[in-house]
Order: sequence, then C-alpha cells, then structure tokens
Amino acid sequence: MLAGLVTGQRRFELVEVPEPEAGPSLAVVQVTKCGICGTDLHGFLGSDPYNPAICGHEWVGHVSAVGAGVTRVSEGDRVVLAAPPSCGQCAECLAGRPAYCPIAFLGMVGRDPLAPKHGGFAKAIAVDAARLVHVHAPISDDQAAVVEPAVVALHAVDRMLPRDGETVVVQGCGPIGLLTLQCAIARGASHVVAIEPAANRRELALQLGAAEAIHPSEAAERFRRQGADLVYECAGVPATIQQAVDLARRGGRVDIVGLASGAATISPSTWLIKEITVTAAIGHLHHEVSDVIDLIADGLVRTEPLHDRTVGLAELPDVIAEMADDPSSAIKVLVDPTL
Repeated sequence: MLAGLVTGQRRFELVEVPEPEAGPSLAVVQVTKCGICGTDLHGFLGSDPYNPAICGHEWVGHVSAVGAGVTRVSEGDRVVLAAPPSCGQCAECLAGRPAYCPIAFLGMVGRDPLAPKHGGFAKAIAVDAARLVHVHAPISDDQAAVVEPAVVALHAVDRMLPRDGETVVVQGCGPIGLLTLQCAIARGASHVVAIEPAANRRELALQLGAAEAIHPSEAAERFRRQGADLVYECAGVPATIQQAVDLARRGGRVDIVGLASGAATISPSTWLIKEITVTAAIGHLHHEVSDVIDLIADGLVRTEPLHDRTVGLAELPDVIAEMADDPSSAIKVLVDPTL
C-alpha cells in the first residue's frame, strides 16, 4: 500500500508501507477523504524531520476492522480522527486540569506508543480506537474531512469567547482564519473584521459572515481611534503577533491561533501600557469534535466554500509543492486515496 509522506526538506514521496492491521486497542479505517493541512506544508518546507504519524491528519473514513478490546467503534462506522480523551490518572487530570493531560497531548501530536507509522494520505490506517469519533450528523465526507481544522478553530474561540457588542478581528483568512471567523460568529460575535492581503480570501470572508474585510495596509488606520476588543491572530507569521496587539484597544484581548515559525519581535511596552490579555490555543480537546460536527450539520460552520478541489494520491507530491510555494493558490485541497 502507498502512503504519502514528507521524507526530507522539500521532498514528498509515495512510500510503500505494510497494509494496516487491527490489534489490541487499534481499529483499521478505510480513508475516504483527507485534507492537506498547513502543518503538512510547514513539514515539507522545514529542515527538521516531520512526524510521519501526523502527515495527513484531517481525514474521514469507515472502520473496516477492530482489534481485541475495542468497543467504542464497530465495523462500518464512519469516523474522524480526534485528539485522545484525557487519561484521568495523570497529575494534571487528578488536579482537575484534564485539558492539559500530557498523555492526550502526546497522542494528538503522534508521539504516543500507538501512533501510526503514516497518516491519512493512504487508503487505510490503523489507529488507537480511543481517538475515533463517530460522524453522527448528516454531513458529507467532504465536510467531514474539514472537521479537524474546524475543531482547532472552535477550540481557539472557546479559549477566548467574544462578548456581546464587541468588535472582533480575525487576522489572516487561510483555512483556520476562515473557520475561526465562523466559529466566532457561532459563539455570538456580531461584528467581525477580517484582515487579509488576498482579495479572493477577503471576498470569501464576507460571504462567510464578516462585516468588513480589509487589506492589512488599511488595518492601522481602521483601528487608529478605537482598537478592536478581541483579535484572533490566525496568520501564523512572526510579525503579525505584535500587529495583533497594535490593533487591540487598551484592555483588549488577543488570542494567538496561527503557528508562526521562528521567533517574533514584540514591543513589551505596548503590551504593558495596553494591559493586553493574551492567550494561545493549539489543537483541540476530544469532546469538541462532536460539537463542531453539529455546527457543520446546522450550517453555522460552512466548509464547502473552502474546498477548492480533490486530488488523488498520484497528484499529491506536485500539489504539496505547489501549495507550499504559493499558499494563496488554494484554501483547502482534499485527497481521495481511492482515485
């Protein structure tokens, strides 16, 4: 069986891997769709080894086999991959902080003992059954393949919720930014300003509910007199960390969502004078996956406008290189390993 993997800097290959088998605590899933994540592109461009277990982690499929001890899923179930549930036994769980369970975090980043040897850019994958969540709502496979980035956005918004009447900024309208915009509106944001350099993405932000969509060059003037109440920083660029604080009002809030590579230069005096509250969000929690499936099913989070095209495994190396070199060339490309 072939699996798509980042095998080095700017090297993406289809590698022969063993057919997955069910084992104790493991289920085999036949992958129907898998999204290309920005993390996959960072891995392709970066010089550090990219964890093969997370190379293609935005997938949906059907369970084809279960191992001994697996009770939460059965053959034929349609499922998506989620972060593992908290273990309930570690120091963080016992202290009432299950969101910071290190066992769950290791599973989410593919560093646990049950981590697969490849991700969802393959026809099938064997994974820890505890990580699987039923797609219980009537949504399509194309929609379900965007559940993982959508739940990352929901987790970020739930970390710092908008308040009634606030002006909310979403900085960066890639997949995570456009999903964060929608989750913020679903959680009560009434006036969202999208900041994005690409005109097509600004137009899409308006279609998805933004009240305003402006170019970054206009942002300083737009918020010169009255800063934003809450800024979701989704661009994932070192320079935009400080820019997010610059756009916020005194006493405002900034939620760092985008993953910036490298160090960011900040102006501590601005943070201090403004008494900015800053939080950060990474990944998601297991129970949030069902919440975002419901939001998609109810039409409160729309994934279809983000979907540019679907490709097969054979096209994947070229598509990864294209998207890495020109991130604006697509918002969300899905892979159908059966093509």
